[in-house]
Amino acid sequence: MDNTVMIRVRMGLNDAHYAGELVDGAKLLELFGDVATELLIRSDGDEGLFLAYDNVEFKAPVFAGDFIEARGEIVKKGKTSRQMKFTAYKVITSADNPEFASACDVLKEPIIVCKASGTCVVPRERQRKS
Repeated sequence: MDNTVMIRVRMGLNDAHYAGELVDGAKLLELFGDVATELLIRSDGDEGLFLAYDNVEFKAPVFAGDFIEARGEIVKKGKTSRQMKFTAYKVITSADNPEFASACDVLKEPIIVCKASGTCVVPRERQRKS
């Protein structure tokens, strides 16, 4: 069983919710939900349900144009529960270059933008893998 997953997504203007093209933190939680879904499919053969986040920390702003890597892992597996940890990193950002609006920079060190942990459940009768 693979208990780690990573997805990479570029934040678009449609993801910007606030002034200055700032992306709503809920978008990062949506990415964590997608990561959790893949983890459950790989672990149990079912999408399961996200029960609750027990901790969420927003660490740095995310803007339209940023590339975000959302990573997650199952850290504990109960009979039906799956405890998970998530981290989102900014890996590419728009360059501050008024002459070339399309300029972007790959960050030498990814920036942690959000961390979270939570619990998902897969009912026993839906678990297709052991």
